[in-house]
Amino acid sequence: MKILLSNDDGVRAPGLAALHKALSAIADVVVIAPDRNCSGASNSLTLHSPLRVEQLENGFYSVNGTPTDCVHIGTNSPVGEAPDLVVSGINDAPNMGDDVIYSGTVAAATEGRHMGLPAIAVSMGQHGHGFYETAARVVADLVKQLQHAPLSPDFVLNVNVPYCPYDQLKGTKLTRLGRRHKAEGMIRDSDPRGQEIFWYGPVGHQRDEGPGTDFAAVNEGYVSITPLTVDMTAYRDMEQVEQWLKNDS
Repeated sequence: MKILLSNDDGVRAPGLAALHKALSAIADVVVIAPDRNCSGASNSLTLHSPLRVEQLENGFYSVNGTPTDCVHIGTNSPVGEAPDLVVSGINDAPNMGDDVIYSGTVAAATEGRHMGLPAIAVSMGQHGHGFYETAARVVADLVKQLQHAPLSPDFVLNVNVPYCPYDQLKGTKLTRLGRRHKAEGMIRDSDPRGQEIFWYGPVGHQRDEGPGTDFAAVNEGYVSITPLTVDMTAYRDMEQVEQWLKNDS
């Protein structure tokens, strides 16, 4: 199996290195990742400047673009062989609930799905650099399973791993996305020259963390695995909108 590995924390992120080490033991792995931290980049593309690829001393490829750019290059260029699987991570924070809308980690995996490939996005259940090996081992286990029992490339597996040693994991749960409260307001500040600037405030607290959600699973010590689709059609609301349109006519 040939794996294209990327992330959004940057090509020198320790989570990327840990995942590369674990996956290299079971597959051929090519790493193509952004040259800087691109957290929150979502599915953005670099359209107004050229992309440059540099191979680093460890063999990883560094790109002056977004996670989505990196997967495009990895599947549509002479860099490496055509992959069988795209893996993105390990992100140094959760990507649960509404986070997936903004996540560059999830976006890299989603781009793999656009290219017709199975894809996995993996994130830690909280900030910290202590237990990347736990998440790397979880993903290696999933990849081994994919090797003998392939899944459809019509969706992405979004994996969030509790921040703990591997032997303390309680197991794996299939989950749905939870929900967050809206984010806190922008923080107003001034730069050293007195010009007004703004920073994003903290993300919103968990609002829907009930049974079956990714939040609940991770909080209880389970690996959360949520299948994600790019079809954002609100099917369950179609009838309501149809009736609303009729009432307007």
